[in-house]
Amino acid sequence: MPGPHKSNVPCRQGSFWEKQLLPPPTIQSASASASVGSPGRTKSLESMSFVHSIISIIIILAGAIALIIGFGISGRHSITVTTLTSAGNIGEDGILSCTFEPDIKLSDIVIQWLKEGVMGMVHEFKEGKDDLSHQDDTFKGRTAVFADQVIVGNASLKLKNVQLTDAGTYKCYIITSKGKGNAKLEYKTGAFSIPDVNVDYNASSESLRCEAPRWFPQPTVAWASQVDQGANFSEVSNTSFELNSENVTMKVVSVLYNVTVNNTYSCTIENDIAKATGDIKVTDSEIKKRGHLQLLNSEATLLGSSLCALTWVLLPLTPHLMLF
Repeated sequence: MPGPHKSNVPCRQGSFWEKQLLPPPTIQSASASASVGSPGRTKSLESMSFVHSIISIIIILAGAIALIIGFGISGRHSITVTTLTSAGNIGEDGILSCTFEPDIKLSDIVIQWLKEGVMGMVHEFKEGKDDLSHQDDTFKGRTAVFADQVIVGNASLKLKNVQLTDAGTYKCYIITSKGKGNAKLEYKTGAFSIPDVNVDYNASSESLRCEAPRWFPQPTVAWASQVDQGANFSEVSNTSFELNSENVTMKVVSVLYNVTVNNTYSCTIENDIAKATGDIKVTDSEIKKRGHLQLLNSEATLLGSSLCALTWVLLPLTPHLMLF
């Protein structure tokens, strides 16, 4: 008997392994195929892409802000530095006032004093001591800081033997472990002194003599009376200016005539730097005197980002006062 008939057509069903390796046929409906390239879907994809871009930008900006805030809290920032516009008396010692936020680490504090128009340093203090290696020749041997007060925030500069040319714009620059900051200071130079008022016994009539040894620039002189308030004494007074030996400062002498007893008289000398007054009260039994000096146009300059500004200034230039 003949055996079963074998077909010569190859088998298309494939083996078990072939069935497992071949991917399943892709079935796609006509409606789905038609929607792939539609304008509506394209716009939807563009909208989603725009939204994703906006979200990415917001995240990046938020991260940058967080870094800035974090650096400001943990890193260095601007510190508060305060200066006080003041005046120096020619030939005497002066103080350029500057204060800053204190730092407990003295070794981290750097103080630099600079002056506009001067190439070198006016003064430098760092690592707990003076460093005058870069000091300008015009200030050599004439500057000092209050080293024992630096730790509490005093960067004021003592200037010895003030000269007329010391006037100008200075900068107090501070670096600490907390940050850095600076403030400018306008320093004026001149001469001023408290007048001394006495009875002029050499005059032919009852007179008062007001003398002040050193003034520059040339000041004005005015007399006033407690009894005759608002009176003009220019016609009954005589004022003269005598140049001193250094040919810069001048001696001021003013004489007031026709004075009466039991009255208080004031002699006021003033220029654009200072105002000084000498008072005298003459009675039948005694003479009382007093004087005071006021520096004009003393203004504080404050720079920095600290929320707590310094409200004090070390070593202020206070008026000299001698009471009755």
